[in-house]
Amino acid sequence: MIDPVFQLADVTVSYNAVPAVQDVTLDIPRAGVTALLGPSGSGKSTLLRCLNRMNDLAPGAHLVGRVTFDGADIHAPDVDLVALRRRVTMVFQRPTAFPMSVFENVAYGPRLAGPPADLDALVEESLQRAGLWEEVRRDVHQDAAGLSIGQQQRLSIARCLAVGPEVLLMDEPTASLDPVSTRSVETLIRTLAEDLTIVLVTHDLGQAERVADHLAFLAVEADDHSRHGVLVECGPTRRMFDAPADARTAAYLGSQDG
Repeated sequence: MIDPVFQLADVTVSYNAVPAVQDVTLDIPRAGVTALLGPSGSGKSTLLRCLNRMNDLAPGAHLVGRVTFDGADIHAPDVDLVALRRRVTMVFQRPTAFPMSVFENVAYGPRLAGPPADLDALVEESLQRAGLWEEVRRDVHQDAAGLSIGQQQRLSIARCLAVGPEVLLMDEPTASLDPVSTRSVETLIRTLAEDLTIVLVTHDLGQAERVADHLAFLAVEADDHSRHGVLVECGPTRRMFDAPADARTAAYLGSQDG
């Protein structure tokens, strides 16, 4: 039995009445890394954005079903979205360095929430946890635009860590990175997963096998009206690669390029 941090029940997400992902029921374990895998169009990113209601920002988006975080319905009328997104933060595919210094990038979220007594210590700790402090400590008050793409992605992670999240959602966080930077971020993911729940969207089967504790595989189905994603199966990573229960999973995980 797993201890779920998120539970999705019969979740369908549509954009302008066209389903992107349909009838997903899924428990996401607390702590460790859960990877969402599947071909393009299977709804991985849409499903990820359900977990902190980022889909609310997409024009025409509509969700049917139930999503709970720590047992509480995240669509309940009294939910504080700012508080939810502080507990469940997101790292996107392309790094985003705000047009300000490295320090101010990391301090941005805490300042909005009401900065702690020792903001300097929080910024340093967040950069250390993101594996970036030693590289930027002498330039922490310089423009973050001068960082490499790989460093900017770790800065994005540090900015998330500074608000004290319980969950990191990561949407293909290494898609824009070179192999060296990719391995650095993968190592960071495994380190952070000792204390946080991480939900990762990736197209890279090798990456999923290296960093994920659990996998959820989505496939594309078509009917007369749409092509949409469906959840095929989920389980521990090793079991999913060695003994998938569904032929579609076996075909995908056995492919060379995903």
